[in-house]
Amino acid sequence: MKNNSKRIITVILLWAGVTVIALSQSGENDNLNRAKQLLDAVHTHYSAEGTPLLRENYPFEANYSGAYIAAADTGSKKQFAYLWPFSGIFSGVNALLKTTNDKKYLEILKTQTLPGLQKYYSVSLQPPCYASYLNEARWSDRFYDDNIWLGIDFMELYTYSGEQLYLDKAKEIWTFILSGIDDELGGGIYWCEQRKRSKNTCSNAPGSVLAFKIFEATKDSAFFHQGLELYNWTKKNLQDPEDKLYWDNINLNGQIGKAKYPYNSGQMLQSAVLLYKLTKDRKYLQEAQDIAEVSINYFTKDFTTGNGKTFRLIKPGNVWFVAVMMRGFMELYHQDHNKKYLETFNLNLDYAWKNARDENGLFSDNWDGSSVRPLKALLNQAAFVEMYASVASVEF
Repeated sequence: MKNNSKRIITVILLWAGVTVIALSQSGENDNLNRAKQLLDAVHTHYSAEGTPLLRENYPFEANYSGAYIAAADTGSKKQFAYLWPFSGIFSGVNALLKTTNDKKYLEILKTQTLPGLQKYYSVSLQPPCYASYLNEARWSDRFYDDNIWLGIDFMELYTYSGEQLYLDKAKEIWTFILSGIDDELGGGIYWCEQRKRSKNTCSNAPGSVLAFKIFEATKDSAFFHQGLELYNWTKKNLQDPEDKLYWDNINLNGQIGKAKYPYNSGQMLQSAVLLYKLTKDRKYLQEAQDIAEVSINYFTKDFTTGNGKTFRLIKPGNVWFVAVMMRGFMELYHQDHNKKYLETFNLNLDYAWKNARDENGLFSDNWDGSSVRPLKALLNQAAFVEMYASVASVEF
């Protein structure tokens, strides 16, 4: 009888344990569920029927022109998103694929995202690359940084899948990037092929990241040395010696554009971590940790919620810039295993989910929900998909 009782208790405990595990798995975690839910909302509200393309904003505004595009950019009526926000969805789905290992996200990439991306592929000039708007347009700028972001995503997809065609795509993009380097200012990548007036952190910092990722995959030392040259050039020309953050650009007259954006410092943070990972030289880890500490303070502010909870709120600004900055913090976490910075992102993401979305589940511009802008940008939604999916891989 005692043995039967023990068996019954054991079965009950095992059943309870399985139930807890099942609930945990079905519930996953809030961040992962939020990333999935938001991606579904994007495909519901931004899809252009009959195409793999997406709209720039919701509600759809046919005459929208991105402020980041040259005035005479294209003869199109801009029915679809520019390359930049469309590429953000590539990053978001990539992040979901990496975190979940769910092949349905690979299928989304292969059947929707990448076919849509191909419509921006430009061979009007050589080397080929991706233009800022559809290749059917009369004329579109070709941005070096736009292509670098894509190259990084192709490397992420190659690392996950092992499919050679994605590595080939990243290397093809790298050939285009190299065409944007000359001896003006001692090196460095221009921002835009059609407007070679400045060399920007947003092209050089992620350029080094892409080079290091290709080196990791190929072991071709040329990529490592090119990445190191870009890292050192950016550090020499665009780092503020006072706080160690990064300015935006330097023009050909040597004048510095001293705006500081999250993604610029975040990409140099990621590049420094990759250098540490590749060389084991602790000076690069220290450089990364120094940038991380200053960045988290500079780009956030003290905030108290309505119920008295306090944390550091991310300052208003481009949400996608923050998502790209977070990549650096994620890279650092994988090396030093310090969660304190990601905890700040997690608190912000939780607050934004509860306070910064509209009735369609789409995000406004500000993390506290104070923005009243009627149009909800695709770029913002893509950034939040990426952030929720990435931080979901961290246990808090």
